[in-house]
Amino acid sequence: MDIDLPPEDAAFRDEVRTFLAAHLPEPVRAGAAASPTVFVEPEIGQAWNAVLNDKGWLGYQWPEAHGGTGWSPLRRYIFEKECALAGAPNLTVLGLKLVAPVIWTFGTEAQKAFYLPRILSGEDYWCQGFSEPGSGSDLASLQCRAVWDGQQYVLNGSKMWTTHAHHANRMFCLVRTDASAKKQAGISFLLIDMNQPGISVRPILTVAGDHEVNQVFLEDVVVPAQDLVGDEGQGWTIAKFLLENERGGSCHAPKLIYDLDQLTKAATGESDGRGGTMAQDTHWQRRAARARLGVQALEMIELKIISELAQGRKPGPQTSLAKLLASNLRQEIDLLAVDLYGPAGLQLELARPLYGDNAPEPVHSRDAQLAAPRYLNSRAWTIFGGTNEVQANIIARSVLGLGG
Repeated sequence: MDIDLPPEDAAFRDEVRTFLAAHLPEPVRAGAAASPTVFVEPEIGQAWNAVLNDKGWLGYQWPEAHGGTGWSPLRRYIFEKECALAGAPNLTVLGLKLVAPVIWTFGTEAQKAFYLPRILSGEDYWCQGFSEPGSGSDLASLQCRAVWDGQQYVLNGSKMWTTHAHHANRMFCLVRTDASAKKQAGISFLLIDMNQPGISVRPILTVAGDHEVNQVFLEDVVVPAQDLVGDEGQGWTIAKFLLENERGGSCHAPKLIYDLDQLTKAATGESDGRGGTMAQDTHWQRRAARARLGVQALEMIELKIISELAQGRKPGPQTSLAKLLASNLRQEIDLLAVDLYGPAGLQLELARPLYGDNAPEPVHSRDAQLAAPRYLNSRAWTIFGGTNEVQANIIARSVLGLGG
């Protein structure tokens, strides 16, 4: 939706648009458009990061004191929206938006001085070591153990669903440092060098065929004392801080609006979709309209979060509501794409076993070919960052006053 911006913020929006038109490389835009996954490959994402870093805009959510722009929450929203509408790739959220705020909030001066510039320069590429084979939604039950041997921590265990661990040279990790304490109290937050003996990465191929996530095995991995963030046993507090940033630190509505607009154009024959056949399908059009209303509601919630941040208040459970809605809408819009393109979106060699000699000719369209993989990949949206059930419980307890 259009919102009335103060003149200075409207001028900033125009500046961002002009910059994107001139400096978003076409190979980067095309690479983002061709990616079926949440995280684009590093050669795409890091190329865009470098452009923004040269401009001084990469740390757009960062305080000026730590190398960021110091922009207001509204300007951060404007920037994210214009990037989404221009087709820019998602930024490398694990370093820029998750571990960086942890480091400048809980880290030592030495950690800030060492790690923050390396995140902006792209010298460090991060992955997140939270979930384990038996600890997903019940993250506090994690068993990866870190033992202090008098000089350093020695880690043993494994981490699951670790996004881009096969690319990363650093991992921020939750580990159990005190097995005798209450499970939340015995957890610490460590920064790990991935380029050392004892670390092995096993790929996990998703149902969409993507290699985006991995299982990471840690065998006698060494972490020096200076890479403990905060105090020992403070990991649960830090994790809650990080997860709140993950759920509410970005605006999802602009990207969802962009994707829905592209589908609408395809359905009405304005692009290379199915020649407008869905323009007369009232059921599909009704679902698309319902999704658009949902996205507009999500944008209002995200703007409310921005307003809270602008007034120096933490948005709290509103971030869970935004995460819940964004996840469901992402899946609904991706399902609309599958229904729009149908079997014509399949590669011909994949369609023949299903349809025999009557297999449709493939649509030579990037969007058509990506519809099914994106839909399959987006099944993870209602799981990562806290499942829908976890978000619903937070909302019921914190907003509605239900439960124990």
